[in-house]
Amino acid sequence: MSVPEIRAEELKRRLDAGENLYLLDVRNEDEYETSNIGGHLIPLPELAGRLSELDSSREIVALCKMGPRGAKAVQLLNKVGFTKVRNLTGGIHAWSDRVDHSVKKY
Repeated sequence: MSVPEIRAEELKRRLDAGENLYLLDVRNEDEYETSNIGGHLIPLPELAGRLSELDSSREIVALCKMGPRGAKAVQLLNKVGFTKVRNLTGGIHAWSDRVDHSVKKY
């Protein structure tokens, strides 16, 4: 099942334009501590139990290391009724490669 995605360059452009996006980082805490772009950390295994922390009125961009966990998060959120959710294509690695080389890849 394919999920809606956003490329790193488009996300950067939209953030720079001041759009009110909610960055949902679904990696583990140790990964987040190693490298992050300021998203809200809710590890994927905890997401179903923490849905009340999300604002369904905002567009949510899920991200992980390289994309697969973010895609699973999008699928989960779509299943429970969130409609404005996208996955960051290529995850934090794509952000590091295409937007900000100072973001550490691991």
